[in-house]
Amino acid sequence: MDLVLFGPPAAGKGTQAARLTDLLKVPQISTGDMMRTEKKSGSDLGQKFADYMEKGLLVPDEMVGELIKKRLGQDDAKNGAIFDGYPRTVAQAELLDSILTELGRKVDKVVSIEVSLETVVERISGRRTDPSTGQVYHLTYNPPPVDFGGELAQRKDDTPDVVRERYKGYENKTLPVLPYYEAKELVAAVDGVGSLDEVTERIKAAIGTS
Repeated sequence: MDLVLFGPPAAGKGTQAARLTDLLKVPQISTGDMMRTEKKSGSDLGQKFADYMEKGLLVPDEMVGELIKKRLGQDDAKNGAIFDGYPRTVAQAELLDSILTELGRKVDKVVSIEVSLETVVERISGRRTDPSTGQVYHLTYNPPPVDFGGELAQRKDDTPDVVRERYKGYENKTLPVLPYYEAKELVAAVDGVGSLDEVTERIKAAIGTS
């Protein structure tokens, strides 16, 4: 199965993708992680990624597509993959369709994990880090120990105002991908609020697996 997990920042796409890999026996594909890995490998493609990243430029879709094609050709991905946070634009969705068609495959399902703006703000703006250890906490969901005596820091891009801007960017640039897949009758919407297990069960029901 080739599955796309869709949703705003902090919807839980990465967490749910990691959980579904064991169930579906296919790998999680995160283009950001793959680009960083390729960059570290020192390959020609990795060097091209490094050049763009160091200049703060967006990596061209064609280069990302090349990386995805390479990854899908590996043994563990020959029966499918879980795409986490990709595609983000209609152009990327069309490119992914083209790559999968070359492999005799197609996107089988798009699961849209739905959470409100306020939920996204709460999830992200509540994050805190212990600068001395790098340990990440959440003021509501994963607070520091009661005897914690240090200072917690908040990343600049985790403040409510910045999170709202990121969500606006998602609505403007990424949300239009959904109608592309809706026209193909591939989209299943699931409520992203609840425990990890509850959301996983909703996704399993949406894709028809147990």
